[in-house]
Amino acid sequence: MPLPTPSRTVIPTRTLNLGVLAHVDAGKTSLTERLLFDHGTISRLGSVDGGDTQTDSGELERRRGITIRSAVAWFRLRDPVLGDLQVNLVDTPGHPDFIAEVERALSVLDGAVLVLSAVEGVQAQTRVLMRSLRRLRLPTLLFVNKIDRTGARHDDLLAEIRRRLTPAVVPMVRVDRLGTRDAGVVARSFADRAFAAEVAELLADHDLPLLGRVVDGDVPEDVAGPLRDQTCRGLVHPVYFGSAVSGAGTAELADGVRRFLAPRPAPSDDLRGTVFAVERTGKGEKVAYLRLFSGTVHGRQRLVFRRRDASGAVEEHRGRVAGLEVVGGGSGPLTAGDIGKLRGLPQVRVGDRLGADDDGPTAHFSPPILESVVRPERPGRAAELHAALTRLADEDPLIRTRTAGGGATSVLLYGAVQREVIAERLQREFGVEAVFEPVRPVYFERPVGRGEAVHEFNPRGPNDFWQTVGVRVEPLPPGSGNTFTRQAQLGLLPKAYHRAIEEAVTTTLRQGLHGWEVTDCAVTITQVGYQAPNTVAADFRHLTPVVVLGALRQAGSAVHEPGYAVEVEVPGDALSAVTGLLLSLDADLGPAVEAGSVWLVPGTIPARSLHDLAVALPGLTRGEGSIWHEPGPARRVRGPAPTRVRTDGNPLDHDEYLRFLSNRTLADR
Repeated sequence: MPLPTPSRTVIPTRTLNLGVLAHVDAGKTSLTERLLFDHGTISRLGSVDGGDTQTDSGELERRRGITIRSAVAWFRLRDPVLGDLQVNLVDTPGHPDFIAEVERALSVLDGAVLVLSAVEGVQAQTRVLMRSLRRLRLPTLLFVNKIDRTGARHDDLLAEIRRRLTPAVVPMVRVDRLGTRDAGVVARSFADRAFAAEVAELLADHDLPLLGRVVDGDVPEDVAGPLRDQTCRGLVHPVYFGSAVSGAGTAELADGVRRFLAPRPAPSDDLRGTVFAVERTGKGEKVAYLRLFSGTVHGRQRLVFRRRDASGAVEEHRGRVAGLEVVGGGSGPLTAGDIGKLRGLPQVRVGDRLGADDDGPTAHFSPPILESVVRPERPGRAAELHAALTRLADEDPLIRTRTAGGGATSVLLYGAVQREVIAERLQREFGVEAVFEPVRPVYFERPVGRGEAVHEFNPRGPNDFWQTVGVRVEPLPPGSGNTFTRQAQLGLLPKAYHRAIEEAVTTTLRQGLHGWEVTDCAVTITQVGYQAPNTVAADFRHLTPVVVLGALRQAGSAVHEPGYAVEVEVPGDALSAVTGLLLSLDADLGPAVEAGSVWLVPGTIPARSLHDLAVALPGLTRGEGSIWHEPGPARRVRGPAPTRVRTDGNPLDHDEYLRFLSNRTLADR
């Protein structure tokens, strides 16, 4: 009689969504390529210089040698105890002009690897990224690349990391032959009691029982478990050294990913997910990248997506999944923790969510604070240009557009490199050559008081409008966005008329008293009425802007300008000169702090002044000064308020607005 076959427990494969982040030229894409090659996903190593990397697949990315769009690739780590780990690598841009791509990636990750250069060290963008990672408590490993380059550093770079990024770091490897082509690493072992004591002392800062043992000189046998726990909580960061080019240290990094990072547990059984990227096929069909947090998605399933518009209102759209591909897992279904590529959803946009719109972590980068007016180089192509920019905005919702008059369109931007990339995409993908005017800061308005206005139909007198609309506007706390409420009874008007009023309010607030978008404003509809049969929904769309801006004029509005939080690092003998420069640029400064041989000067500065600071700083500091900056708090404009040309016919001027409506009606005929 044959012996029974022993039963085997099949441990399911887990999925970890891992972001790779870095400043420009730290070697982030090269590291991604190395990990994919070492674990069998690709058969040959590509290179950034050669333009044949796995994740930088776009023509512009290959030619410029930078990552512009987030991309997803995968590899598998073997683990007979916990089960194999599929790692979905999300390669993100390093250039600050594409920080919106990084923001979207952070919202779907389980962990991150922050890459630094052993030569250049901590850069301004490194600090921006690390601050965001720590604020989100996203589990993060550090990888110091380029140990085989001349000028590579170890001990003083660790000191720099502890000083400028976080003191809570654990060096996991020892580097041999630093700064040579033969540079390599040796993993440090927890069996080494000195290393275990070093780790235990660091972990004790967040573990009171462990602190008591450390004080008593009792080093626990197992410090790997507590290190994993605190790493997963975003409290401590293991540091690895290596070279993506030679492969030194990348195996140790992969082992650290397996040992110290963990997939995020599903929050519930409900269907929840986030669209973090949108691509188009050669035929123009949208492909949405969806990170699923909980639930299951099947092919042919109908889904309901939610998004917030510029005013904060929640919109919904529905669609049926025509095609589904699970990253690393074939045709589906898509389960919690996985990333899927969905087709057949023509209305989908980046940022759309399944389930409640406040699920999952969100990053805290500010929206673009620069604006450029774009015109077609050849007359008569304004409509094509606007349509092309609108299509690009489907992939990047922070590229907001508005009609600027004269066939031009205004676009919100982060910087000059992003502007150049958009111009190239317009030409290559849509055949439209565009001319960008110089960028300027994007100001905005906030109401400063309470105001009311009403237009009431008079059956016995002359009327420009045969409708009644009353509006009250009031300020809200900064950061609240805009709200819309009805005090007038819903049944007084057909639903289509109420929708027309609400849509007109949203549109009107895009151009306040000075032409800038209005935010942090509560709008209440206090009165409504109409004369039948002389009314259609368009009449309320025409009248509402007059009343809303009339109420805002009574309340008053203040123009605010965007700003940056800055920290300027300068040698001691240049402190006085740099402080004077900052004050001349209208900066608000905090107390300077001495940090070794340099001084750190914190403050906030108007966005319009940052370029002047960057230009003047090297001359005042013999090239030794540096600037860290990130979008910071806005402040009320000091002096005369800047204005922007109106494109709404100017409802603030009764006669001018009526002529605008009349001309538009004639044009429609």
